[in-house]
Amino acid sequence: MKSEDLKSLQAPLKDLYRTSPESAMITLHAEGVMGEDVSCSVETGRALVEAGLHPATGGSGMQACSGDMLLQALVACAGVTLSAVATAMQIPVDSARLRAEGDLDFRGTLGVDREAPVGFSDIRLHFDIESPAPAEQLAKLVEVTERYCVVLQTLRSSPAVVTAIHG
Repeated sequence: MKSEDLKSLQAPLKDLYRTSPESAMITLHAEGVMGEDVSCSVETGRALVEAGLHPATGGSGMQACSGDMLLQALVACAGVTLSAVATAMQIPVDSARLRAEGDLDFRGTLGVDREAPVGFSDIRLHFDIESPAPAEQLAKLVEVTERYCVVLQTLRSSPAVVTAIHG
């Protein structure tokens, strides 16, 4: 996609959101159904993904791990954002590989040690970009990508999460 094409797609949306800010507020949804053998099936819009326990918590490794899915969502969002930003900024990218790593202490989620954290303690996002652009332009590309990556900014800002039981 060319920069002009992307800008022409986004221009009417940006205008709408400027004149009617409430129209920019959209609620995204995800649903899952508890399955057998400690699993949960999640509809992704493209396929059904069955998530289960990570092998470090007794899982077989045959199902998707929700921790891996979180990192995959980060990589996907950062990759799409990188592509859009490179297009908009007209920075040539021959190829880009993104990788996310996250550190987990499984003692926390298994209740082995109440002092051990439940969840990721550290997440690292790596960009491997092949481009003829100068290093400072690539640094700006990654900086802008970080600024507009929804999943990255959500992880960094720790939004309030409310839980509810519905009967």
